[in-house]
Amino acid sequence: MIPAGTSRDRVTLSGVRGRGFHGVFEHEKREGQEFVVDVEIAVDLAPAGRTDDLGDTVNYGEIGAATLARIEGEPFDLIERLAEVVAQDALRHTAVDEVVVTVHKPQAPVGVPFGDVTVRVVRHREPVPVVVAVGANLPHGASAPADTVRSALEALAHHPAVHGLHASGVVGTDPVGGPEQPRYANAVATMRTALSPASFLRELHRLEAAFDRVREVRWGARTLDLDLVQYGDPADGTDVVSDRPHLQLPHPRAHERGFVLAPWHDADPSAVLRHAGGVVAVADLLAGLDTSDITPLDEEIS
Repeated sequence: MIPAGTSRDRVTLSGVRGRGFHGVFEHEKREGQEFVVDVEIAVDLAPAGRTDDLGDTVNYGEIGAATLARIEGEPFDLIERLAEVVAQDALRHTAVDEVVVTVHKPQAPVGVPFGDVTVRVVRHREPVPVVVAVGANLPHGASAPADTVRSALEALAHHPAVHGLHASGVVGTDPVGGPEQPRYANAVATMRTALSPASFLRELHRLEAAFDRVREVRWGARTLDLDLVQYGDPADGTDVVSDRPHLQLPHPRAHERGFVLAPWHDADPSAVLRHAGGVVAVADLLAGLDTSDITPLDEEIS
């Protein structure tokens, strides 16, 4: 079954061929034999289809080179292990949600006439912590911005690809940048997801569209704004860093925005953010900002 939110688009690299030394027998490790690997990955191809930019998809040349390096590299007793490491390599790419790896061992010492021996593994991403900033300053229908923020948090909490959501209280803040516009209602939520960064961001954009978000003026007023602030945990080095125009991680201005840091600290007092080449406590970043414009609009919710 495809996990909720996972792209149904696929890139398949078939027949990566090389000489390896994998096997439980001494002669296999001494003499080697041919191995063939197929790699099929689930990735959202819509951005690349729009931009014609390699950075918006996976580079199957890189996937192939990494796969060949595994075939020809460290010998394993089992091709099950070879399939596993190839799969984990592929899942390190920020656009990949799922990978299917098939390892062929056509010269395996089976002892009977046969055509091929294959091992096939299907692997998805493990859930990781993510941080999402939520904001609104235009009414959506009859809903005031603060109510829209609360509704968006509820929708995120019930999304099938989101687990363990914990949200700050909603606060009112002055707008930063852009044209003259009303004050904002803001909140931050922490949660976990097994979607890739690209697929998770796509789900955030879908939720914005459900609340009639229109992108016309940069930093302009909006019915709903959902920013992916951080993906992974910088405390243990598992966070994703990306400078792609459509996937900037961590959010490049989160460190200077009180309307992000204050509710984030409310939701997670121990939060940290990668900034200026290091990992900094959100509390320390917040201490250096003027937050006099931030006013609570309700109590913390979970």
